Amino acid sequence: MKQRKVPLRKCVACQEMMPKKELIRIVKTPDDEVLIDLTGKKSGRGAYLCGKVSCFKLAQKNKSLDRALKHHVKPEIYEQLAEDFISVEDEFLAGKERLDNE
Repeated sequence: MKQRKVPLRKCVACQEMMPKKELIRIVKTPDDEVLIDLTGKKSGRGAYLCGKVSCFKLAQKNKSLDRALKHHVKPEIYEQLAEDFISVEDEFLAGKERLDNE
């Protein structure tokens, strides 16, 4: 049986190439709303981050999310994303473990 090709994406903070399923997608919707997309299917422009809080803070410091989304991300949105990032981190890591076990 032929091996399936695994899509790779680059973390906007640390610039590391990883399989798409191992990264968290941040999306700017057509309504100019910036949020975390764990499904990877929401419409809009996406940027990918490792599941580490350190990568999120680096992206905030370097404004790499602003460049990747081609949209100015306001400080209050960064604060909301930081809260969301911490809350989805456990869920993301649990999903990653499930993929590793399969």
